[in-house]
Amino acid sequence: MTLGLTPYLFMDGNAKEAINFYEQALGARVQFVQSFGEMPENPDFPLPEAAKDRVSHALLKIGESDLMLSDSFPGHSPQVGNQVTICIQSSDKERSHTIFEALQQGGRVQMPLQETFFSPAYGTVTDKFGVTFHIFTEDAQP
Repeated sequence: MTLGLTPYLFMDGNAKEAINFYEQALGARVQFVQSFGEMPENPDFPLPEAAKDRVSHALLKIGESDLMLSDSFPGHSPQVGNQVTICIQSSDKERSHTIFEALQQGGRVQMPLQETFFSPAYGTVTDKFGVTFHIFTEDAQP
């Protein structure tokens, strides 16, 4: 039996922008994207015109990991907070720096990327969408 855990981000109408951003910043590969307008219609739950172009579900592959995201319905904005953060692990210090620099564009640094007692390069950054990432570089053992 296999058990997995996948972060799922709810965006407020900017999921397409986030997908493009994560493609650039993290090298994400889009596996699937569907808009609310592409879903089968349900007469019991009519789709507002403003929701048709929003992303109903997307799956991105980042390295060996999955990231899912979707937009909320107009008027049902998700709450921005720190209940969920994402830790990106790397064995390459240079790659960690590249990712950290990309994610901080339009965002804010919580803890600068730096050497710590547990990592040669660790830092925390909240991107321009309000998603907080921990960048953790594995310490190469001799």
